[in-house]
Amino acid sequence: MTDLLYSDVEESLRDSVRGALQRAVDHGTVAALYDAPDTDVSSVWSVLAGDLGLAGLLVPEELGGVGAGPREAAVVLEELGRNVAPAPFLESAVIATTALVSAGDREMLPRLAEGARAVLVLPWSARAGAWSAGSGTVAPVAGAIGADLFVVPTLVDGTVRLVLHESASVEPLTSLDMSRRLAAVTVDGGGRVLAEGDAAVAAVDAALAAGAALLASEQVGLAQWCLTTTVEYAKTRVQFARPIGSFQAIKHRLADLYLEVAQAQAAARYAADTLATADADAPVAQAVAQSYCSDVAVHAAEEALQLHGGIGMTWEHPVHLYLKRAKSDQLALGTPATHRTDLAGLVDLPAH
Repeated sequence: MTDLLYSDVEESLRDSVRGALQRAVDHGTVAALYDAPDTDVSSVWSVLAGDLGLAGLLVPEELGGVGAGPREAAVVLEELGRNVAPAPFLESAVIATTALVSAGDREMLPRLAEGARAVLVLPWSARAGAWSAGSGTVAPVAGAIGADLFVVPTLVDGTVRLVLHESASVEPLTSLDMSRRLAAVTVDGGGRVLAEGDAAVAAVDAALAAGAALLASEQVGLAQWCLTTTVEYAKTRVQFARPIGSFQAIKHRLADLYLEVAQAQAAARYAADTLATADADAPVAQAVAQSYCSDVAVHAAEEALQLHGGIGMTWEHPVHLYLKRAKSDQLALGTPATHRTDLAGLVDLPAH
């Protein structure tokens, strides 16, 4: 039977990441990105990559990495979601790294393990089995601003090639979630071919599948913060001489949200576990996790905003950061509707 509980190692990793993020970033820093996009938040990645070595979490040990797996990466992403941390862990340490590992690269992975940042140059809405390679400018791409390496699927004479570039033109775009900025990326010719044909397609599909499976864990961390923060507020906010949490309507909404978050956590954990064990059920688990966790994260952020009342509507309260990240994540790597359509085909149900 699959064990979805967290191991002692995973809990220790969580404590380390949580402590590091508390020292490196706060909600005020994230909010500042909306008024001043050039706000320096590089220290967040420096702490994760340099102090904790998480840039190479999925890089094999023989190439200088940690040699961990998706379950450990999922724990990291839960904490990043809990803090809406402006760090390209998902884009670089998960998606781009998985593409390079799948393509059999041995030259650039040691650089990633040392803290270099890579990005898979595909539109942020791409998902496994539904992307298309091309040429020219690609937009919107997440994680491209500040990246050192650009992994680009390119179509040449009808054959897909996965090409590595060490430079590109990156034009920032206005993003709903400024803690995960989007950009338009243009690469010139040349570059080094990592894989081509079926091997290139398989590498990109593996990267996008890993991204979708583990994005669910980020959404769970975000939803958990929203739930916990709202429960604490409901205990202390007094209205009509009573804490608002004592009113039945509030109790029922929070109880329903608790069940949703608990179910989302189970779905995300199962998706990470099937990815780690190369289980044949992985595509189904990923589609379930994304179709469910995306909506739960948005609902949790909406409930947090509404149940905080007037203070929740202010810029000073961080709940708006979580709503923007939740909505952005809901649209990233395939919407819930597209994943439900994928799921229908996987389990032999008619798609609507």
